[in-house]
Amino acid sequence: MQTRRIGGLEVSVVGVGCNNFGTRMDAEATVRVVDAALESGINFFDTADTYGKGASEELLGQALKGRRERAVIATKFGSDMGDGKTGARPEYVRQAADDSLRRLGVDVIDLYQLHKPDDTVPIADTLGALDELVKAGKVREIGCSNFSVRQLRDAEAAARASGGARFRSVQNDYSLLHRAPEADGVLAECERTDVAFLPYFPLFSGLLTGKYRKGEPVPQGTRIAGGGYFAGVLTEARLDVVEKLIAFAEARGHTILELAFSWLLARPVVASVIAGATRPEQIHANAAAAGWSLTPEDLAEIDRIAPAAG
Repeated sequence: MQTRRIGGLEVSVVGVGCNNFGTRMDAEATVRVVDAALESGINFFDTADTYGKGASEELLGQALKGRRERAVIATKFGSDMGDGKTGARPEYVRQAADDSLRRLGVDVIDLYQLHKPDDTVPIADTLGALDELVKAGKVREIGCSNFSVRQLRDAEAAARASGGARFRSVQNDYSLLHRAPEADGVLAECERTDVAFLPYFPLFSGLLTGKYRKGEPVPQGTRIAGGGYFAGVLTEARLDVVEKLIAFAEARGHTILELAFSWLLARPVVASVIAGATRPEQIHANAAAAGWSLTPEDLAEIDRIAPAAG
């Protein structure tokens, strides 16, 4: 498994999204997935305090007990945990970090990320609290999520002015079917400022796994079959693009899953592709999917199939 850098951290180019831990998965299922990840050379685990209202962090910490040194743990704060626990106020940043450390059962969080912007708090104040956590040895590197170019620039300016810790990563929605970070300038900003980019929803809620095909019934037990928010992603137009991407990959001896991972990793600024999994075989497939080196001709053809304006 290849690795890339997030500040001083060395992370596997394939990561595990832990949003299913404590929600769709119990402790035993979590251990099986974590075992499969470590066996596959994956060291990067991305969770958040809000996943399962703390349960994801707890189960991840339990699954890594006795082998903490083999993992790079990323978690997030700022989304609503109830009882007024939300946002990016300095006093809450400190409390949220201590709560996550306790749930994870660790002494330090490798990558601590602001889950979403909080425009009610000056970013300099939030960064000041995060810098205190770094200096206290509770956090190694800091990052953000769902930030725009303007918000990234404001944060960088505040960090430079104070001389404190700066965001080393940004985690935004990005995939072959959602290329907004190209159009909105976030990818280019990351390249310019040496900030690692972490794509979430890299498989577009499963559309880029090949499990959803045009003219075929939606597989039972999947997120999309469950309705709600995810049901809206399954459109005829997207399925048309998926069919073309499947044909492109299979004509070259690959799967659409391999295409989804390898296309993202063709961008050097992408540090790790974080994908959720509920079964060990999904982990093994994800780990094996990152090895296709796409040529410039391949990338140009993909642009024609799934344009950046999408």
